[in-house]
Amino acid sequence: MNSDDIGSQFSAARGGVQAAVCVVVIGRNEGVRLKRCFESLEPSVSTIVYVDSGSTDGSVAFARGLGVAIVELDMQIPFTAARARNAGFEHAKALQPLAKYVQFVDGDCELEPNWIPTAVNFLETHADVAVVSGCLHERYPDASVYNMLCDIEWSAPAGEAKMCGGIAMMRVDAVQQVNGFNATLICGEEPELCSRMRARGWHIWRLGDDMGWHDANMTRFGQWWVRTVRSGYSDAQAVVIDGAPPERRGVRASRRTWFWAAGVPFVTALLAALWNPIAIWILLLYPMQIVRLALRGQRRVRENWLHSLFLVLGKFPELQGQIKYMRLRFNGQQSKLIEHK
Repeated sequence: MNSDDIGSQFSAARGGVQAAVCVVVIGRNEGVRLKRCFESLEPSVSTIVYVDSGSTDGSVAFARGLGVAIVELDMQIPFTAARARNAGFEHAKALQPLAKYVQFVDGDCELEPNWIPTAVNFLETHADVAVVSGCLHERYPDASVYNMLCDIEWSAPAGEAKMCGGIAMMRVDAVQQVNGFNATLICGEEPELCSRMRARGWHIWRLGDDMGWHDANMTRFGQWWVRTVRSGYSDAQAVVIDGAPPERRGVRASRRTWFWAAGVPFVTALLAALWNPIAIWILLLYPMQIVRLALRGQRRVRENWLHSLFLVLGKFPELQGQIKYMRLRFNGQQSKLIEHK
């Protein structure tokens, strides 16, 4: 399907099927993934805003050809996804002042055709819920072990939750009440937003319905490592922002990281320096942990073992991310975006 065909379908579909909903798509150089993202939105909404952060692959021209509203961020100002979502949200409100809900989508994702009506119906019948998300799947989970790990990461139980990811529908009033995303955060902006919403008495919910597909396109170990560094950075950041009771966000994850990536190696090295033979036995904690996690897995055997291996290995890049956050915070510096693509 070419851009003219998609554009004509957009125009035909914008009769207000879901006039209460606006969609904010953010992206940079997503190429064909962005096209699939827009195609998945065709029948659903009347207002779509695309926020671009310096694409050089024709993304802006393509979106403009569809008649989509465009926001091009000033890249002289440090970029964050939170800043992009805020900009898109403000523009969408200006275009559709009566919108009750906003669906946030990343440009490397597609929405399931029935998701928006499903999410709207849930929010309409649950006035105390500010955010609703559903089941997100990796588009090509068998293309690489790293894609498979993402697919497992997206799995979470249905029901009330403490946080959401970047793909979610939110109540416009709730987003405005907490003044949107924290634009200074380079990662973890969604859990932080949800924390502020819950402090205002709102609830976060995850449905068992399919929401969409994500295309991680991760093929290299280095990409996985950098992405996991960002996870560790996010955990350390969460401890500083929301680590105190009752939230204690990021505390358990941070403690696990320091135990496995710093505590065990330190004790092992100390005992080895003292020529204590117990040192070699302490190292067996790693394979024992891999076995324990694999046996608890709920997926195919191969996936359980690979997931367990990378969970344990991941503690080391996570520690790198935590140290990075603490160093920058101590020096009063703002981190640049940690990008794995």
